[in-house]
Amino acid sequence: MAYVFPSPAVALCAVTLTLSMGLGGCSAGMIDALPAAVGGEPANLPKRPATSYKFPAVHDMPPERAATPLTDNEQVRLEKELMDARDKQGALAAEPPLYVDGVPEPAPAPVAKKPAPPKSGQSTGAKTKP
Repeated sequence: MAYVFPSPAVALCAVTLTLSMGLGGCSAGMIDALPAAVGGEPANLPKRPATSYKFPAVHDMPPERAATPLTDNEQVRLEKELMDARDKQGALAAEPPLYVDGVPEPAPAPVAKKPAPPKSGQSTGAKTKP
């Protein structure tokens, strides 16, 4: 049993859509032949490469690693070394800096001033209700 469109306008739209999609695939190669005034490529456009670009081989597996993973003992030893280095840096940062003769002491940190009280007797940002 054949499918019947509800109206001739729907059938015409379906045929037009099908043909336009089919012919759209043919237009990819024709764009090079169209003049720029009709919608083709401009004259100063660089030429396309002779060979297409190569895509990375995403499905290729990487080669095996030459280095072996760390053993448990090596990993524990490296973690201890890192903790010792962290502690040493923390101790150096906590010590007061050493000043060489002729280098002035750093200026004291500025003291923050308190904001001035509001002049109208209202708290800052409050609005009176009429």
